[in-house]
Amino acid sequence: MKFARLLAAKNDDILNAPPVTAAFLGDSVTHGCFECYRDEDGNIQTIFEREQSYAAKFAHIAGMLYPRAQLNIVNAGVSGGTAMQAAARLERDVLQFRPDLLVVNFALNDCGAGDRGLEEYVASMKKIFRQGKEAGAEVVYLTPNPMCGYVSAHLNSDFLREIAKDLASRTADGVLDRYVAAATAAAKEERVPVCDCYSVWKNMRKNGVDITVLLANYLNHPTRDMQWLAALKLAEMLFGE
Repeated sequence: MKFARLLAAKNDDILNAPPVTAAFLGDSVTHGCFECYRDEDGNIQTIFEREQSYAAKFAHIAGMLYPRAQLNIVNAGVSGGTAMQAAARLERDVLQFRPDLLVVNFALNDCGAGDRGLEEYVASMKKIFRQGKEAGAEVVYLTPNPMCGYVSAHLNSDFLREIAKDLASRTADGVLDRYVAAATAAAKEERVPVCDCYSVWKNMRKNGVDITVLLANYLNHPTRDMQWLAALKLAEMLFGE
């Protein structure tokens, strides 16, 4: 893929080849969010560790493969963000940096709007795909991880348990499945490759893995170790094909 060729060129000629930039546009998972808690005012907060995000882990892999290449990372993940919000901030947060690669990962927050929000979600994803490509980036749609399947006993407040109940109902209803399927179809329509982590998580569940315990907040944020899954799948797509 083009991104790999650019990294290889920089690795081979560090003086004359231009540096390479990868941008990651998404929600709290991209941002690097993990455990959740309530502060003294009763507001929900999250622990931020951007260095544990899949974007940072991907940069680590790329650094091992192309140790002499300069790779700049733009992490444009925003906790609580949606595709519609991201489409509005795309130029400011991503395109002004002229990325060679743009990885797009949305659906977890968007699906809260239910099926009535699907049309707007797809339109926003298509807008991001198109504008990213028009700006010269190689665009990849990274499918998300699933949300919790039940209310975990590890959740220590009624507030968080209510959130888990809502997210688990979305899992049971299949609304996230429909959002991921719609975005995947939109990506194929726009000739954007799909890095499908969602199916890996779903297959783990099918094979008896309790994926809820693989979520750091027991809601929707993968653990620090499970952030490697997205990083490795991206590396496989970009460097292994």
